[in-house]
Amino acid sequence: MKSSGFTLVEVLIALAITAFVAAISYTGLSTVISGVESTRAVAERTWEVNRALMILNRDLRHFVDRPVRDEFGEEEPALIGGRAARFMLSFTRSGWHNSAGHPRSNLQRVNYLWLEDSLWRESYPVLDRASVTEPQRVLLLEGVTHLRLLFLDSPDSLRPGARGTVVDTRNWPENWVADTSQPGVELPPPAALELVIELEDLGELRSLHALPPL
Repeated sequence: MKSSGFTLVEVLIALAITAFVAAISYTGLSTVISGVESTRAVAERTWEVNRALMILNRDLRHFVDRPVRDEFGEEEPALIGGRAARFMLSFTRSGWHNSAGHPRSNLQRVNYLWLEDSLWRESYPVLDRASVTEPQRVLLLEGVTHLRLLFLDSPDSLRPGARGTVVDTRNWPENWVADTSQPGVELPPPAALELVIELEDLGELRSLHALPPL
């Protein structure tokens, strides 16, 4: 009786078809996996950016007009900021929770700094600090290639943008510091500020923050 089976040519053709189908399947699966990873990375980055802006907005919503004394005994206005200031942004805020019941104020002095392409937040354990007072520093956002602040002195200075739907901030000052030519004159807080931040992966972002009325 004559036995039947596959010829060598048939086996090679079957192997070639299997390899072709496997290659197509792997390419498709790899594309799907890469897409999922890319989507996850964008979602995580978006969450990081939103978290940093949320923290800044929360601090500014709790702003209070309370000057402080720095470690040299000099008075710092309730809010200062811009490239001409000692810190990119520094101000006093309320709402510092005290769940442990420590003998301290519910006010807190916070600083925002742009260092080595990163946005940092500092906070002090006391308002009027001494030379040995060290701030607690927390990293908020990495990949910050540029950062700029614009300040609104008064709501009366508000002007609509070209289409009337956005605020025109082009003429807002970029520094909010005391005038050294007028010693003893207090620096009032601004009415609002705009943060212009450029990220290496997402480009330029702008966020407008109104300070609470005093």
